[in-house]
Amino acid sequence: MKVAYFDCPTGIAGDMCLGALLHCGVPFDYLQNVLTSLGIEAQIQITPQTVLRQGQAATYVQVEFPPQAYHHHRHLGDIQAMIEGADLPRAVKTNSLKVFQELAEAEGRVHNLPPAEVHFHEVGALDAILDIVGTCAGLHWLGVEKIYSSPLPKGGGTVQCEHGRLPVPTPAVLQMWQKHQVPIVDNGIAKELVTPTGCAILTGLGAKIGTFPQMKIDRLGLGAGTQDLPIPNILRLWIGETFPTTARETITVLETQVDDLSPQVVAYTVEELLTQGALDVFTQPVMMKKGRWGTLITVLCPPDRANALEHILFRETSTLGIRRRDQERTILAREYSQAETPWGTVGVKIAHRPDRSTRQPEYEDCARLARHHNVPLVEVLRALE
Repeated sequence: MKVAYFDCPTGIAGDMCLGALLHCGVPFDYLQNVLTSLGIEAQIQITPQTVLRQGQAATYVQVEFPPQAYHHHRHLGDIQAMIEGADLPRAVKTNSLKVFQELAEAEGRVHNLPPAEVHFHEVGALDAILDIVGTCAGLHWLGVEKIYSSPLPKGGGTVQCEHGRLPVPTPAVLQMWQKHQVPIVDNGIAKELVTPTGCAILTGLGAKIGTFPQMKIDRLGLGAGTQDLPIPNILRLWIGETFPTTARETITVLETQVDDLSPQVVAYTVEELLTQGALDVFTQPVMMKKGRWGTLITVLCPPDRANALEHILFRETSTLGIRRRDQERTILAREYSQAETPWGTVGVKIAHRPDRSTRQPEYEDCARLARHHNVPLVEVLRALE
């Protein structure tokens, strides 16, 4: 699945999203065509620039409006009609309408108005149309199917708005945070870091905020914010594909119990089974008929190895019969890597879980190094922590 991860160390705003998308490779002409299809290309002039934020290069989108744009308002219905009438893919329209609905509902709760009665100042409306529709179009161009985001910084201080000076986070942002239970962090910067438009893009598109996907990065976009901050004011957009953390497979389970077999023969049989392709073998003490203690041998194996492993059980043990059944199991995606220790290289098995990855060193490699260098096994294991 193609996913986007919004890394927001200094927050998120609409223009930062556009800058990050352009930096990811979305063509500027494509964004201009979006404005043309909306019929507002004459009312907005956008200029992408490469700027430095604390020495790091990022893309900044400069937006300019004509003077008459500062004296008009638009309601939600006007914007919805504009989007519906545009020559845009249906997915772009649907997502853009979701984001605007999210924004209007938040503003409506703040002012005790139905969303349809919320009005957007013309500059705010044009700016929001550009940011929201442009972002939805850019994500569509990149083929993004699901969105994730880091926790959002709360910011601080105050900001001048149409309704006067307001505390940060602004009321509309707080409404969206409360509605979606957005994870919030404090990065110590007392500025407006999350704008209503930026927040609505994430919450309106159903981003999983505070969750990181298991992904491989294909494209990286850096979108610059306007303010100079103590840390680079950059939205980092990671585009890539997830890899599955689980898979289903069919295995065969072989079981038999014996009550007249030497423990040494049981141990030898287990080694033979593992050598010949068993996925796992384990034994359990069991009480059999007439009070006899016995050993239950269980073998997990690929179906195509079942016959060969049955042959080993018949050959090496005193069993008179073996039970067989096929089962479906869910397994984690895994890969193998290597890690260095002061005594040499050790193989490491990496299992990718839905929320994290875990590493397990190969026991045989660790034991070999411990014996060869005459060091305790626990020291080799500790070096890999």
